[in-house]
Amino acid sequence: MEMPAKAPKPAPRLIFQERLRITALPLYYGGFLSVRYPQDQYWTELRGTTLFFYSDKKNTKVNKLDLINLMSVADINPAQSSCAMFILMLPDEEVEIKIDDPERGEEWKSFILTVRELSVPPSGSLLPSQVTRLREVLARERKRRAALEKPYIKTPFPLSPLCFYAVSRKEAVEMLEKDPTSGNLILRPGSDCKNYSVTIRQVIDAPCIKHYRVVSTGQAYRIDVDKPVRGYFFVIWKQKLKLCLPIQLSK
Repeated sequence: MEMPAKAPKPAPRLIFQERLRITALPLYYGGFLSVRYPQDQYWTELRGTTLFFYSDKKNTKVNKLDLINLMSVADINPAQSSCAMFILMLPDEEVEIKIDDPERGEEWKSFILTVRELSVPPSGSLLPSQVTRLREVLARERKRRAALEKPYIKTPFPLSPLCFYAVSRKEAVEMLEKDPTSGNLILRPGSDCKNYSVTIRQVIDAPCIKHYRVVSTGQAYRIDVDKPVRGYFFVIWKQKLKLCLPIQLSK
């Protein structure tokens, strides 16, 4: 990681919304962390089981650290009262963390262990309100993991395109974010249970997700887009290209 010129500042609302385009992972916790102290300090967000590091309040992702294979969290100088320091023990690296506030340090460890172990770790220093937050995060993470592990069942669709999955809007986003190298588009059931929707992951200045409705016109399908065009609808998923249907693209 490169050392930022200045200490980072928390992201304002607009930047927070922009970061949702980078990842669909839910935000569980955030704050300042010194990583590999004393060189690097970042505004850090725990989303799912991943730590995202930002150098400042601009919408620039500096780095990320996946904690799914975290083996343990080892305290450094646990008797020191002025700060909290610990090491994230991963199979291929050890990441040293420092937080100036010991209470915040205990919170960070608890949130990290909660999403990794899927259980609230015992701690005599956390307040009841903090434990309640951990339990809320635990419930959200369990639900997220269950959705990811659920098999994607295909349902009938004309010409049976390989890109079709019977998943929700949120699940489609998670699939594209989890494995972007396998494709950038998913066809899924629409919210009205009669038509369909397309979820696309685009990378221009930064990754972003877009959704479009696919509506049956009887003999063809219409995709609602900004600029009307006519042609054929090609889809890519699992590195396979397939022609679905002649369709009309209209606003």
